[in-house]
Amino acid sequence: MNLADYLPQLGQGLLVSLQLTVISVVAGYAIGLAFALGVASRNPWLRWPALVLVEVGRSIPALVVLYIVYYGLPSVGILLDSFPAAAAGLTFTAAAYSSEMFRAGIRSVPKGQTEAALALGLSRRSVFGRVVLPQGLRSAIPPLMGLAIQSFQGTSLAYSISVNELMSQAYQISAVTFQYLQVYAITGLIYVIIAVPSTWASVYVEHRLARGQA
Repeated sequence: MNLADYLPQLGQGLLVSLQLTVISVVAGYAIGLAFALGVASRNPWLRWPALVLVEVGRSIPALVVLYIVYYGLPSVGILLDSFPAAAAGLTFTAAAYSSEMFRAGIRSVPKGQTEAALALGLSRRSVFGRVVLPQGLRSAIPPLMGLAIQSFQGTSLAYSISVNELMSQAYQISAVTFQYLQVYAITGLIYVIIAVPSTWASVYVEHRLARGQA
């Protein structure tokens, strides 16, 4: 049986995986930045809930999060289809991890810049928004790119809740053809083709930013 006939099916699975990646990264990073700002806030009503959500999201494996969203939430009346459930679960995980990257980037900004901006008469809010935050976000770009690659790889977990992503399609094809080694090798190669250039791009951006800061 010619496996080339099944490449379009793998392509469909790859498209679903990429869609999940984009949703979880875009939404997750936005929520992660909100978490980071909440944790950094002096208001305990913002800081503690944000801190709890971040620690919970980083502590629970992504697979368990997916099971909670897809299989657990219906027991309290929240029923999601497999794709939205996967997107929600992966977004929460990405938000938790990206929050720490945003925080690390913000903390990396030298305190001397804050003091200099305050000396010029800027308010603390203006200093944070115009001086600290832009530089912190810049420093966070390389690890965030690395997290995006991990998020793409993590979409394979969505197979466990019946999302027809790349791994799910690979399983269906191998179950029909019984060519498990060949099918999963091709699937692994697809992940490599996506992940390796992305990793190189992340390293390149990191070097460029380091050179610019120097």
